[in-house]
Amino acid sequence: MASTAQVRIFAAVIAGLLPAAVLLAILCATGVVAPWLALLVIAAGLGGGYLFAAAIARGFERHAERLDAIAAALEARRPPPHLLEGGDDAMSRAEHRLLDATDAIVDEIDSLAEQRNESEAILRSMTEAVVVVGRRGEVVMLNGAARRMFALESETDHRGRDFVELCRDPRLQDFVSRATRAENGEAASAEFQIQNPAARHLSASAAPVRISQGAARVFVFHDITQLKAYETVRQDFISNLTHELRTPLSALYGYSETLIHGVEDKETQLRFIGIIDRQARRLARLLDDLISLSDLERGATPLHLEPLDPRTVIAEAADLMREQANREGVVLQVDCPADLPRLAGDRDRLHQVMVNLLDNAIKYTPRDGRVIVSARAASVNEAGAAPAITLTVADTGEGIPERDLPRLTERFYRVDRARSRELGGTGLGLAIVKHIVQLHRGALKFESKLGIGTTVTITLPAPRD
Repeated sequence: MASTAQVRIFAAVIAGLLPAAVLLAILCATGVVAPWLALLVIAAGLGGGYLFAAAIARGFERHAERLDAIAAALEARRPPPHLLEGGDDAMSRAEHRLLDATDAIVDEIDSLAEQRNESEAILRSMTEAVVVVGRRGEVVMLNGAARRMFALESETDHRGRDFVELCRDPRLQDFVSRATRAENGEAASAEFQIQNPAARHLSASAAPVRISQGAARVFVFHDITQLKAYETVRQDFISNLTHELRTPLSALYGYSETLIHGVEDKETQLRFIGIIDRQARRLARLLDDLISLSDLERGATPLHLEPLDPRTVIAEAADLMREQANREGVVLQVDCPADLPRLAGDRDRLHQVMVNLLDNAIKYTPRDGRVIVSARAASVNEAGAAPAITLTVADTGEGIPERDLPRLTERFYRVDRARSRELGGTGLGLAIVKHIVQLHRGALKFESKLGIGTTVTITLPAPRD
């Protein structure tokens, strides 16, 4: 570039000297000027022009090198080198302004890159699925939670594709279509259930946003399936609790009102008072179980763990329930070997567990039946890495249908509701058992066959030496 500029400048100088050279040639021809003097003047003009052209070309070359350095810095998104020489010419002033502008642009690029990285980090860490959709319904971007929610492959690039390729559920498509076509710029929200790629409840919101491609919509999808399940459980609990409270309260109200109006027959009075007493005790048991279950679920009842002899735990519960077993005509047996290792547990809570299990077994075992409570040494897993103790309550009762086994520990769940209420059950005993076993880091297992009986096994870890 420098040689080309130098040639052009030198040609311009020659063109400027050409009239003077022609004039000197005429003067030489007329004898006014000596030839040697004319040649000397022309040679001096050419030499000076060459030096002047070379100086200008070198200046252009330095300016070009500095401009190339600034351009390279911009391409690399880094600050340009500040190597400008002092000068008051137009090119130097322009270079200084360009350098300042380049610094500002690089700072802005760094700031935008930092903001982009922060936004990407926020999107990656969000549990909600975020999808940005363009005006025509094409996907502009989506985060990892959206890929997981819609079961998309992580390596597939969905940008530019239609939203329908993410999820083909008609309810979701209808919401996205209505939000995308809306021209009022207002945010939209909805809750609905989708079936594809998996059945779940979604809370969706859409808000307008401006991007480089123009107007777009940001869709945020939150999986509220678990929340809906909790709401269902809460509603069922309130419904069941209301039903459970209504029965004893109705009896208390009805029989007490009858007694208030007067009952002449002494035997009838005693029978009504007995019913009131039983229903009041049932209501008290229900409230006690509710309080106990609530404390267990909230962790408000800390365990007092200590090494316990499994035989003592079983013997104390069996002695307490033996009178009830004799009254029902059920044989209660205890089977515990003498060399059992100790278990780590809370004496009162484990006593509550065994009493609940024995109470259920005795209630649902017919007369002349048998309930066997036993303890054995075992291991937490098949590899036998950690020692454990199994406590088992087996009966020869009527058994439980297989479909009901997974729901036995649900609050107020009963296999035979009519008989359970007749026997005075609250429907909370096995739920309490489950929570106590879980607090002991143990496992609860139910096995049953209709007409043969039911076996409940509790596995509890033994204290480590």
